[in-house]
Amino acid sequence: MSDQLTKHHPDSPNGCDDVVRNTSGNREFGDVLNVRLSRRNLLKGGFGLAAGSFMSFGLSGCLSSGGSGGSSAFTLGFDAVAKGTADALRIPTGYTATYLYRVGDPINAVTGAYANDGTDLAASFEHRAGDHHDGMAYFGLNAAGLAKDLGNNARGLLCMNHENITQIFLHTVAEVGAGFDKAARVPAQIDKEVNAHGVSVIEVVRNTNFSVNKLSGFNRRYTAASPMEISGPAAGDDLMVTPYSTAGSATRGTLNNCANGVTPWGTYLTCEENWAGYFKRPASSSLGAKAATAQNRYIGSGSSNGSYGWANPAGGDTSGTGLYDRWNITPTGADATADYRNAANTMGWVVEIDPFAPAATPRKRTALGRFGHEGAMPAKAVAGKPIVYYMGDDARGEYIYKYVSTAAWNAADADGGLTAGDKYLDDGKLYVATFAADGSGTWTELNIANPLIAGYAGYTFADQADVLINCRLAADAVGATPMDRPEWTGVHPVTGEIYVTLTNNSDRGKTGTTNGGKSRGLDAANPRYYDDGEGNKGNPNGHIVRIRETGDDHAATAFAWDVYLFGAESDQFGNPSINISGLTDDNDFSSPDGLWFSQAVPGLMWLQTDDGAYTDVTNCMMLAALPGKHGDGAAVDVANLAVPSNGGADQTVTTYAGKDAAPATLRRFLVGPKGCEITGITETPDGKAIFVNIQHPGEDTSAADIGTPANYQSHWPEGGSARPRSTTVVITKDNGGLIGA
Repeated sequence: MSDQLTKHHPDSPNGCDDVVRNTSGNREFGDVLNVRLSRRNLLKGGFGLAAGSFMSFGLSGCLSSGGSGGSSAFTLGFDAVAKGTADALRIPTGYTATYLYRVGDPINAVTGAYANDGTDLAASFEHRAGDHHDGMAYFGLNAAGLAKDLGNNARGLLCMNHENITQIFLHTVAEVGAGFDKAARVPAQIDKEVNAHGVSVIEVVRNTNFSVNKLSGFNRRYTAASPMEISGPAAGDDLMVTPYSTAGSATRGTLNNCANGVTPWGTYLTCEENWAGYFKRPASSSLGAKAATAQNRYIGSGSSNGSYGWANPAGGDTSGTGLYDRWNITPTGADATADYRNAANTMGWVVEIDPFAPAATPRKRTALGRFGHEGAMPAKAVAGKPIVYYMGDDARGEYIYKYVSTAAWNAADADGGLTAGDKYLDDGKLYVATFAADGSGTWTELNIANPLIAGYAGYTFADQADVLINCRLAADAVGATPMDRPEWTGVHPVTGEIYVTLTNNSDRGKTGTTNGGKSRGLDAANPRYYDDGEGNKGNPNGHIVRIRETGDDHAATAFAWDVYLFGAESDQFGNPSINISGLTDDNDFSSPDGLWFSQAVPGLMWLQTDDGAYTDVTNCMMLAALPGKHGDGAAVDVANLAVPSNGGADQTVTTYAGKDAAPATLRRFLVGPKGCEITGITETPDGKAIFVNIQHPGEDTSAADIGTPANYQSHWPEGGSARPRSTTVVITKDNGGLIGA
């Protein structure tokens, strides 16, 4: 997702939404149990009795059926790429990166080449690459390019998210110089920005290198204005009714698409993350108490005009179809059929796209809940067992979720397309995680039948559809654990263990009324409050939580957890309460974001960063990892700075850390150009080519004069005086071998 420590605000230029909205007062682990154990002298000895009952190891629960299930002898076989701030993409010796798909690149043979000076028309972006490339997946096509062949390494469909825009690089020098008045936007500018969001589906073919087949009938764009179906338990609910669909069964657009997922039946899941800030909303005082509670939990009161002012075209909305009014959720009519008060309820979902069916309308799968979806990654599909997805809600103090289908997997549905999605993704149970201080955890179903939800004093739920539409409030009601910005999830294809990146949290340890004054405190799974030496306090470098389901059953309602890795700067090596994982110059990192397991090389994990705390030393990066297993480390006492939310007293928190990350098992593979985020990764089935997205190079435009290219933070990938462009690169090994070996 887009940056973190200082941006995520609904009125920020990039539409981010990391403002804390969790006022539930849910208890942190330190409030539940404060266990004080000795620190590193236990590291080699295991967790002890409290967590020991949750440890048992096996090989069930692999992510997908595509890779082998055995333990791999694979070792990392490249020299670590050094940190650095050069405006270049740097990869190990023996590898080659080629550019595949940049912002504005045409996806057909009719649309002209991208001028990259802001003059390209809004309508052309329905046939061009969108901006801010993010999560993606590769789906093999047969040699003729006509049908699915998921094993084809040389021809496939690449599905890719376009999360956001860098506004000043999308428009002309004159337009940027005139400014962007959120109260009176130029309609053509709005249209271009809307079309630059969404999803691409493109056919890629490998000859010597991969290239986009512009003649493919599969190529298309979905934008923030494209028709979408609403599917599942919330479809047709009163809270989904708009003038566009008085039946509450359809909407327009998918928005702020960040991480992604795939299905066992060969479809793509795009996930709507920081959608909330795009909407113009009224003050709480003009809403009823229930509506105000719901909006405050998702959108907040700061979205007076929305991130970009799309609700305010100069001269008003004259489209006749509510094309711009749909971004204004202020009640103005007699009911929801007369205004767009419910439009925000149609965003925040997992959206299923069938890459092989261009005529099919994408479906928003409401059974998976509405929040800031960072992704939806599946456990392995096993015949006779339910389909399970793991998801993070990316904002400070939000939760980790999983979805368990009612239907058991039947391999006969492997070619079922969206019909299979109806079966498995429209009917199931949504759970939220609570982490206990002893290393155990529970999944609680978010169901209207739960007395904690039905009787919740903070919000009156009407029915199960209301629970799913406002599942953040339902998670508050059951006492879920607020986390340090849950982002990507991944399931280890050998151990079946679940990994969740917690990017960072600048609010940890602060005082305030948020979450009853407690959500900013410390707990076992979010245990650090420190100063990185550069003025960043809280948890500026992030960490990665690891979960092992009880009995290795992904449908279980209990689990054990530890922290696989703690992000830190290597110069904190001597501080055992900051650099807990023992990171060195070869593998130190900050703000883990993207996390993805190779299916061709079981056990190989790729870790991507979106950092704002370490960028004086290095641009964002991607690391290769060979993670161990839950419980391979020990209990650790983390001695923190004086914690304001703890009355100013020092606070020591016991957590459970994985074993130290030696360079043999964690190594830097790639460093990106200036101002970028590294996000999105997929591979060919043989693991010999990986696709990686370099998002928003040159993002820091605070001091840039758009008319003076020398002031751009980056000119990557074209160099010279060019405007920077988000770009998909293909990385191959020069000897044709497995990537990372």
